[in-house]
Order: sequence, then structure tokens, then C-alpha cells
Amino acid sequence: MQFRPLVLALAAALPLSAPWSARAAGAAVDLDEIVVTGTRTPIALADSISPAQVIDRAEIERSQAPSLPELLRGRAGINLTNTGGAGKQTSLFMRGAGSNQVLVLIDGIRIGSATAGLPALQDIPVAQIERIEIVRGPHSSLYGADAIGGVIQIFTRRDAGPVRPRLHAGGGSRGLREAGAGLGGGGDRGWFGADVAYQRTDGIDACRGSSVPFGGCGTEEPDRDGYRNRSASVRGGLRLGQDWTLDAHLLRAEGENEYDGSWANYSETVQQVAGARLAYALAAGFGLQASIGRSTDETDDFLDGDFVARLRTRRDQASVQGDMALTPAQTLVAGVDWLDDRIDGSTEYDLTSRRNLGVFAGWRGEFGAHRFEASARNDDNAQFGSHATGSVGWGMDLAHDLRLTASYATGFRAPSFNDLYYPFSGNPALDPEESKNLNLGIAQARAGWHWSLDLYQNDVDDLINFDSLTWRPENVDEARLRGAELTAGIALAGWDLSAQLSHVDPRNRSDGPNRDRLLARRARNTGRIDLDRGFGAFRFGVTVNGAGHRYDDAANLVRLGGHATADLRLEYALAPAWTLQGRVSNVFDREYETVHWYNQPGREFALTVRYAPR
Repeated sequence: MQFRPLVLALAAALPLSAPWSARAAGAAVDLDEIVVTGTRTPIALADSISPAQVIDRAEIERSQAPSLPELLRGRAGINLTNTGGAGKQTSLFMRGAGSNQVLVLIDGIRIGSATAGLPALQDIPVAQIERIEIVRGPHSSLYGADAIGGVIQIFTRRDAGPVRPRLHAGGGSRGLREAGAGLGGGGDRGWFGADVAYQRTDGIDACRGSSVPFGGCGTEEPDRDGYRNRSASVRGGLRLGQDWTLDAHLLRAEGENEYDGSWANYSETVQQVAGARLAYALAAGFGLQASIGRSTDETDDFLDGDFVARLRTRRDQASVQGDMALTPAQTLVAGVDWLDDRIDGSTEYDLTSRRNLGVFAGWRGEFGAHRFEASARNDDNAQFGSHATGSVGWGMDLAHDLRLTASYATGFRAPSFNDLYYPFSGNPALDPEESKNLNLGIAQARAGWHWSLDLYQNDVDDLINFDSLTWRPENVDEARLRGAELTAGIALAGWDLSAQLSHVDPRNRSDGPNRDRLLARRARNTGRIDLDRGFGAFRFGVTVNGAGHRYDDAANLVRLGGHATADLRLEYALAPAWTLQGRVSNVFDREYETVHWYNQPGREFALTVRYAPR
């Protein structure tokens, strides 16, 4: 199915839906929803100058998404690629920026492999997630390297009120088995929570490649490639007197992944994030917090049962941040971030550690109908020296709840250890990437409906791109990421309808044979529609996802066709605390690829029962 009909249908639907609005993607907008990622301080989602959206626990359960990539698929600004189904390597492109140009945090801790520079999104279980904040556009002036395309922050489960248990269990096609259980609660003096989860699937044949050199995965293995994930998380917090609070968290996910490959075809992985925070807050408007954390990414690779390689990466980090209310309408934030990346394993790297020290400050003020933001940061990287970044933003409230926004920001990314030193393909002469971004937006949010439109251009200098002639990454002079995002939603007559449309033109603007070619694996057009309705004890939903064609290579010679899929879901409240859920994914059994040679799942179904007393 081509993407063009879906785009036309969505475009035709928008004017018929009454005036919508959006800073979030759901049908109904909570104007008091709080976000912290865009400014590193709590603000109302409706007041965010940066385009942002929130996915809360209720939406996560309602979507019945089996994985984090499926939950994010099709949302504004997000492009995904996958190499063969559940548990396989998944790359996320935001506004045309690559996975290593998007910063991912879990409870404020930076995650991702220090060697590849990519977060293993496929290994983070949705059962452990309370909410997700997605902020689009560069935020290096607050977070430092990697936040060229945007920031995604994942918050693990947090409990309040009487101690309550929860559990879920289910199964489905392709041998799907999943289960989870948790317990948590809290009050004014403290809170705690703990969850465990398990998911297993027999999978699909990941790669249709051949043993011919450069033919996909370079081997013929026509078998199912399964995946198993076991995860656990514990969290807790205490109020120490009137002004102090202490909290800590730990998330660990272990994966076993089968795939097709001539070098390795089975991996055992570990993703772990741990952190603690001590915060001091005065009613006078002053706050101070100190946090420490560590994220680890571990992989053991095997070929037909024989050990091949081991890789361990560790990211230790610490932060001190102060917040001050200068006036009731002005807030100042300032702090220091420290990061230490270290790698260890069976592969020899010329350098195995790197430190970064960042100092930042941000200001936010409201003056009548106008809102202003400004931030600046300097990062002292042990390998690449100092890099200064900054941002300014402006917002204005108009009549009828219309809002205009404009922002300009710069960003940078240091090359990863793989970019620099991977044996036989690294390039130690690489320079850091630098970006300049302009965003213009208009939005409207009223009771029951919302819409927003954002236009942006992000110019990236010294973009790191793999060169098929030299077989190593090279800096290209310039890439231009230009696009638009339209999000909208309405609650009408019991129906909740939301739509997200994204267009990006990610161009190589460097001199050479690939000038004006599209950057590889980014679909120019993506879209998502969610429609939900409750009928007494029943709830029905459908999600339509679409993506236009993309190219799998820098020269734009290998074209992958566009596609659209539909997912159906149904809920039935068996009792006040018990819910039965059912879903059918890819209802029309569409065949498509997001990476050349790698298959995607066809039609799948699943049933899940949940227990969660209110």
C-alpha cells in the first residue's frame, strides 16, 4: 500500500474535524500536564515553547503496544527502522536526525551504548514505563552532546496512595508469552514500587538475505528468530524533614536475541540504569538537587552457539542543579553535569574512556501575553575540547487561545568510539557535528480539541556519514533537515480521534556525487491516526500507521516502498479491577521493509488480562 492515499485521506479529514489543536498528541488535552524535559524544570505542557508531547501510563495500556518502538511509531517527528521484528536492532530518527543524534534519558540518566552511540530502544520494556516525554528540536544548550534532533525521557513506574498490587499475563501468535507483576504505594513521608516483567516470542525470519557478499545479512538462515526479555525495576523515595527528599531507582532488562548473520546470530544483552537524587526545596522558590547515576550496556555475541565477542560500556554521570524563582513570573536554572564513558570487551579500541564536563544556565520569563526562554551551555570534552551551545525562544498568546512560538538553537555531537576507533573501519580524524536549528509554531488548545503546526530547519555541519568507498565514516560538509509537523485531536460524541502528520526533507548538501540526495533510511512522510471509543464495559480502538518511501543507501539507488498498516484493539472490563484486552496488529497482513533485506511481522494477535485495583 502506498503512502500517498493515506496522506490525502488525512489531509482531507483535518478541515472536517473542526478546529483542532496540539502540543500533545492525544485527543483530549490536559492543559495542566507537567513536563520537565524541555527546560529541566517543571512547566505546564501548554506553556512549552519547544514542540512536546506526553505519553502517560493510561495511554500506554490503552495502546496495547508490545514494545517501546511500537509505542513511538508514527508519532510526530519520529521515523523508525527495524532489522527483523521483536528485539532486533531498532533505529529512531527524529526530524531527520539519526539515532545517535537523539538523546534518550531514563529517570534523568543518559542511556545508550558508548561505542555505537545508540540507545537499545527494543530492550526497554513498556511494562516498566510510567510516562514518556518527547521534546523535538535541539536541546544541547541544556543537555550537551547528542541532543541535535531532540530528547526523549522515559520515567519508570511511580506509585502513590495505598499499597496496591498489579499483574498482567497474556499470549498470542508466533508463540508470544508475556507476564508481569508489581506492587507499590506511598504517602507524604515516602513511596516505593517494584515490578518484574517477562516477554518471549518465537519471532519471524529476520532476514531474507543470501550468502552472496553484501546480500542483506550475508547468509541464508530461513528460520524463526526469537526474542526473550526479562526485566525488573525498584524505586523508592523518602521525605527527610520539611525541605529534603531522597529517591533512588534501578531498572534492569536482560535480552536474548536470535537473528541472521554470518559473523554472529545470537546475542545476550543487558540494559541497566541506576540513579539516586537528593533534593532541597524552600517555599521561597529556591531549590537545589544533586544526582548520580550509571547506565550500562552489555552484549555477548555467539555464532551457532560458539562465543564470538563481548562488549561492555558504562556511563557514569553526576549533576548538580539549582532552581530559583527570581519573581513569580521568572525562573532561573543553572548547574553542572559530569559524564564518564568507559568501554571494555574483546574488541581492541585505541581509546577506552572519555570524560565530559558541562556547565549550563537557563532563564524563563512571562510578561503579559509573551513568554521568553534562553539557555547556554559549555561542554569541555576531554577529547574534543570546549563546545558552546545556546538557544532562545519566544511565545505569544493570541485571542481564541492561539499561541505563536519561535526558537533558535545550536547543538553538537562528539563522534562515538565506533566512529573513531572500530577496527578496520574507524576514522580517528573525525570532527564533532554541529547544528543550527530554527523552529516556528502555531497552536491552539481548548476544551476537547487541539491542533498545532511546527515548521523547522536544522543545518548540520560536519555530519558523520559512512562512506561506501573508503569503508569508514567521514565528515560531510553539510546536511539540511527541513520539515513540518501537524498534530491534532478531538473528543466528540464519545469518540477520541487524534492524528499526527510529519514531513521531513533530509538532504545531503555537501559537494560530491551524493549532493542533494536524501539521507538514508528516513521516510519523508509519516503519519498516525488513533481512534478510540468506549461503550459501557467495552472499549474499541484502531491505529493506522503510514510511512512513505525511503532509500537504503546514501546514493539513493535502493528504494524501499511506502506502506500503511492498521491495528485493532478491544478491551472489556470483567470487573472493577480486571480487564481483558485483545489486539490484532497489521490487520491486512502488509509486507514491507524499513531496512533493505529485513522482514517485518505480518498479521499478529494477542490476548492479555490485567489486574489493577483502583
